[in-house]
Amino acid sequence: MTDAATAADLMVRPATELAAMVRAGEVSARELVEASLARIEALNPTYNAFLDVFPEEALAAADAVKPGDERPLAGVPTAIKNNRPILGKRWTFASSLFADFPAPMEWIGVERLRDAGAIIVGQTNLPEFGIVPTTESRRFGAARNPWDPERTPGGSSGGAAAAVAAGMIPIAHANDGGGSTRIPAACCGLVGLKTQRGRISSGPLTAWSFLGVDGVVSRTTRDTAVALDVLAGPMLGDVAWAAHPGHAFAAQMDQAPSGRKIAFTTLSPLADAPAGDGARAAVLEAAELLRELGHEVVEADPPWQLPGLEEMFGALWAPMLPGLEEMFGALWAPMISTQTAFGAMIAGREPTEEDIEPLSMALYRAARELDALTYAGVEMQLQTAGRAITQWIAQYDALLCPSLAEPPVPLGTISTTDADDPLSGFRRAAQFTPFTAV
Repeated sequence: MTDAATAADLMVRPATELAAMVRAGEVSARELVEASLARIEALNPTYNAFLDVFPEEALAAADAVKPGDERPLAGVPTAIKNNRPILGKRWTFASSLFADFPAPMEWIGVERLRDAGAIIVGQTNLPEFGIVPTTESRRFGAARNPWDPERTPGGSSGGAAAAVAAGMIPIAHANDGGGSTRIPAACCGLVGLKTQRGRISSGPLTAWSFLGVDGVVSRTTRDTAVALDVLAGPMLGDVAWAAHPGHAFAAQMDQAPSGRKIAFTTLSPLADAPAGDGARAAVLEAAELLRELGHEVVEADPPWQLPGLEEMFGALWAPMLPGLEEMFGALWAPMISTQTAFGAMIAGREPTEEDIEPLSMALYRAARELDALTYAGVEMQLQTAGRAITQWIAQYDALLCPSLAEPPVPLGTISTTDADDPLSGFRRAAQFTPFTAV
C-alpha cells in the first residue's frame, strides 16, 4: 500500500504526468489507484466530494494497465459526476426522488475515458439536479472547498472540483450549463473549460443539448486538452455535432500563440450584479500579463446588457423578475422538469415535497404550466441574443472577463430549501455568478 506522503504527492501531480510515469514503469496503475483510495478515505469525510467509491473494481481495472501502455490517461484515477450514468451504479442527481436507482445505461464518456486508460474510482457530489452554483443538497449535504472548508467549492460540479483540489484524484468529469464546470474551477483554483456545444456527445441520454455540455476539471490546461481529445466526438444518433478542427487539441499546447487580439471587460451581464473589487483587479492583472506576452489587449464591453438580454438571462439563471414568470419557466424549468419527470417515472408517482427540494419543486410546477409555443419562442429569443454576442466577439481572438463576481461564498449562502421563498437561491446565485451563464 502506498504511504500517506507518497499518496499526497502523487495525487497533486498532473494526470498526463502520472500517465507518463505509468508508461515508463516508474509507478504502477495499482499504486496510483491505491493512492487515490487512501486520499479519499482520509479526506472525503471532511470535504464530501464523493458520493460513491468503487475500490475493488478500480483496483481490478488498474491491474490490467501495464508499463508501456501508450494510452493518454493510462492508470490515472478519475471520477464521474452523479448526473451521468455508469451502468449498474446508482444514479441520483443528488435527489431523494431517484432513491438508489441503478443506471440502465452508460454515458458514452465513461467508455471513452476507460478506453483511454483512466480508472473510475467513484462518483462525485452535486446540488440537486445541478441547479445552483454551490454543492449543498438536502440528500447528501455540502461539499466543502479544500482552500476553506467553510466556503463552497462551487457548483454544480462542486464534488469534482473539491476532489481534484484536495488531491483525491488528479482529474474529474464535470459538466456545464450556466457555469457548472467553470464556477467550481474558479472557486477551487483549477482549469475548467465549457466546450463548444456538440463537441462531446451526451449520448445515449440525449441527442442534443442546448445548455449542458460535458468536460473535466483538472490542474493544468494540458490535462484538459488531452481529456478533450479523449472525450470529443459524436455518438451514433446525435442530431448535431461540432466539426473536428483537424488536429489534436493537445498538440496546441506546444504552440506558443503570438499577436492575438484580446478584449477584456469587467462589465457584468446583470446590471445589479457588478463584479467585485477582487474580480476586477484579477482581470486587469491578467490583461497586463497578456500585453507583456506580446498580444494586443483592448478594453471593450460586450453587448450583453442590451434591452431584453438581461431579463432573458436573469429569467434563465436567477432573479424572478416581475412579469417574467413565463420566460423564467420557458428557459430553465423544462430542463429541471425533464429530470424530475424521469425520477417520477422511476418512482412510479408524482414527486412530493419529501422527494425534491423546494426550488426543484417550484421549477417543476412552473414547467408543468407552460405550453410548447412559449418555450419555443423564448428559446429562439435567447438564440438570437446569443448570436449577436457571438458576432461581436468574433472580431477578437478571445474575451477576458471575471469568472465570478465575488469570492466563493460561505456554505448556506445560496439556499435551495427555503419553502417560504423557494426562488431565493436563484436570486442570490445571480449576484455570485452573473458572467458564466451568458
